[in-house]
Amino acid sequence: MCMVIFAPLFAIFAFATCGGYSGELRLSVDCANKSESDLSIDIAFAYPFRLHQVNFEAPTCEGKRKETLALIGDFSSSAEFFVTIAVFAFLYSLAATVVYIFFQNKYRENNRGPLIDFIVTVVFSFLWLVSSSAWAKGLSDVKIATDPDEVLLLMSACKQQSNKCLPVRSPVMSSLNTSVVFGYLNFILWAGNIWFVFKETGWHSSGQRHPADTMEKQPSGYNQGGYNQDSYGPAGGYNQPGSYGQVGEYGQSQSYGQSGPTSFANQI
Repeated sequence: MCMVIFAPLFAIFAFATCGGYSGELRLSVDCANKSESDLSIDIAFAYPFRLHQVNFEAPTCEGKRKETLALIGDFSSSAEFFVTIAVFAFLYSLAATVVYIFFQNKYRENNRGPLIDFIVTVVFSFLWLVSSSAWAKGLSDVKIATDPDEVLLLMSACKQQSNKCLPVRSPVMSSLNTSVVFGYLNFILWAGNIWFVFKETGWHSSGQRHPADTMEKQPSGYNQGGYNQDSYGPAGGYNQPGSYGQVGEYGQSQSYGQSGPTSFANQI
């Protein structure tokens, strides 16, 4: 039930906090000639973090000429991979919720439904771990690439000591940090659900029945062979409860009872 409730919610939080992100940083370039200064350089970026396509203009402090620069890096692969896994996990968990609630009888008719659910759960657990780790590394690189101090190093005006270049505002990354946290929470949720889904498959039930079947078959094997422990008498002799009748050569019936050799001699 926890999987049914939390899996869709955690998946929504994961791709919403990452896929819906947009940030901005602001820089200030104070030239020696104040008329050439630009004290408010805004640089906006967003998901999927193709920062090499984010262009901005900065003063050169050499007349009115400005230069066009771009941020460094392309981190779209890890971000898009993370969001894609979150979207597909949300869709599957939503479909699984509908099946669990409304089609429980058909789900348990044969082993195919639980087996597919088990395989998909294992796959999504692995993908959540990989995508969350990749996105955590990508987010670390995004923070470095959008650090105002690093961006100032790209400007030619900031390489001259007569000019003053200062960071005004850094981008807020709290929602991106939250997306990484929800990514690992999804991995824990899906990995923890593997055992519960495995119990629904025939593999788990057959593994429990096998020892019981072995114990049930063991006493029956002795009875079929005619080996009865109660046939031993207190004196250590081998007593048989029944008698064996044989037809002799002259058509007379000879019986061997419990009296042993004495009864046989009397009959002779």
